[in-house]
Amino acid sequence: MDHSSAVRFKKMTIFPDARRSALATYAWLTVLATLGLIALGGLVTSHGAGMAVPDWPTTYGYNMFLFPISQWVGGIFYEHTHRLYASGIGLLTVALAVWIQIRARGEVPGLARLGWIAVLLVVVQGVLGGLRVSLMKDQIGVLHASLAQAFLVLLVLIAVFLSPGWKRFLQEGPTIPRSTARWVWLATGMIFLQLVLGAAMRHQHAGLAIPDFPLAYGKIWPPTDEAFLQGINSLRTDTRDFHPITAGQVHLHMTHRLFGILTTAVVILAGIHLRRSFGSRSFPGRLGTFWMVLILVQVGLGASTVWTNKAADVATLHVVVGAACLGVAAWSSALSRVAADRSRAIGAARSRPVHALNGNQETIISAA
Repeated sequence: MDHSSAVRFKKMTIFPDARRSALATYAWLTVLATLGLIALGGLVTSHGAGMAVPDWPTTYGYNMFLFPISQWVGGIFYEHTHRLYASGIGLLTVALAVWIQIRARGEVPGLARLGWIAVLLVVVQGVLGGLRVSLMKDQIGVLHASLAQAFLVLLVLIAVFLSPGWKRFLQEGPTIPRSTARWVWLATGMIFLQLVLGAAMRHQHAGLAIPDFPLAYGKIWPPTDEAFLQGINSLRTDTRDFHPITAGQVHLHMTHRLFGILTTAVVILAGIHLRRSFGSRSFPGRLGTFWMVLILVQVGLGASTVWTNKAADVATLHVVVGAACLGVAAWSSALSRVAADRSRAIGAARSRPVHALNGNQETIISAA
């Protein structure tokens, strides 16, 4: 990126949200509200309240919206609040899709379609949440949690595409090496997979399968033979998880740890590439810095979850910061994709020969 474009881009993106439209503001508020829903879902799981309300779509036989407040106690409070809040997110998403259809349909190709896909996802997400209760399947809980992350990514992209700064970025933004975009895309995919592993840990009750960190039962990799497992299960005093620890849970927990280390390293590399390619003072560069800070905070929260014996507030914050890391990754991916595609298009244009006729003789003039 040359100096003049860097200066122009810096001025353009230091305050990218200064003239954001009402629709873009609403979209970003929906993103924040969805993060709140993910936090509530984390509290439900952390408190073991997923089955506190055993029926669906009713709540102990009541219409969900008419359930008496006096009965919102214990785990029922977390699960019922989660259901009501999720219904509100559904309404926000429908309103967002309708608003895009009416006001911003032609601004970004396919934007209206993305809005309606978001509506479809939030409906499917609600049904999965209900099936998790009615069928009592942990596997559905993993899918439910994973789809929540995909839904968040879609909302972030919609909000980015609606922002006035995005239109200016499409028209005047810089170019970056395609390698930068590849690092960002790789980091984004790895974060999503790590969040899926985390969801599997929570719903397979493997969060405390290993009670120490950074070692695992005092070793780099713990044994999983039957005698060892019988020994650690006989010493357990935690009454929150009634299932005995299995070899599969230990392996899942260790996989989450090791993949987390790899993901952290890749995110830091991606953040460094963003800073170098866009400029450390540009908005994408600062976004890269924020991304690196978030991933380090996430590592600390993961360790704290173990050290605090999976305290509900710490475990929930770990879930929320993980989702925030994915949201920032999606934002960075969108910016990197456009800048890398622009670089490739300019490179192709410069190398394309231009044919000119000079009298009866054809001369090939290089565009470079």
